[in-house]
Amino acid sequence: MLRLAGIVISIGLADSLNPTTIAPALYLATGERAQGRVAEFTAAVFAVYFIGGAAIAVGAGQLIRPLLPHPRHHIADIIEIAVGAAMLAAAAVLWRHRARLTLRAPPDFDPQGKSSWVLGASITAVELPTAFPYFAAIAAIVGSDLGPARDLVLLVLFNVCFVAPLLGILAVLTFGGDQADQILADGREFLQRHWPAVLAGLALVAGLFVVALGLTGLAASKSELARDLHHTLRSG
Repeated sequence: MLRLAGIVISIGLADSLNPTTIAPALYLATGERAQGRVAEFTAAVFAVYFIGGAAIAVGAGQLIRPLLPHPRHHIADIIEIAVGAAMLAAAAVLWRHRARLTLRAPPDFDPQGKSSWVLGASITAVELPTAFPYFAAIAAIVGSDLGPARDLVLLVLFNVCFVAPLLGILAVLTFGGDQADQILADGREFLQRHWPAVLAGLALVAGLFVVALGLTGLAASKSELARDLHHTLRSG
């Protein structure tokens, strides 16, 4: 459970720096009733992402589990290695194209006539089918065969990490006082200039961590040193 928690936190934080959700939240933060609208938007993003993930992990996952070969104790390790490798590849792509990506304008969205709830839900619903980091986390959860209740706990943990930047915007609006607008403006400028490099760094660290978990898990049955390292990573 602790190992999976570390994986979903790593992937969730790496996936959280998402212009598709952060840009609309920053837009809402500059309008009327900013605090309430950002809170509604954040709740909608969380709800749609969580419900979609639960439908896959607890719904489809229960159909997949009986098809997995026995014994299953190395299945999770192999999935972790694959997930970590995919994150490392994504980090390399982001880093290679970081200069071009910073020149791209923020994602277009049309808030006209939409409530904050509808805006958050619609953006997330469109984003969900291509949410490959989320699918990677779900694959690791399902492959570990912890059961539906723990799967849901891990999905909640992932989604709290995923909306962490939105919660940060909400915290600035709540506690920032007269400096809130300036803090958000500085944050918007920083993200526009540096988000590909920051995201590449997060994906690199998360990918290395997840790969290390998988490799030490595979080697744990053959090496006492690997078993000790694997235990350290799980509990660290």
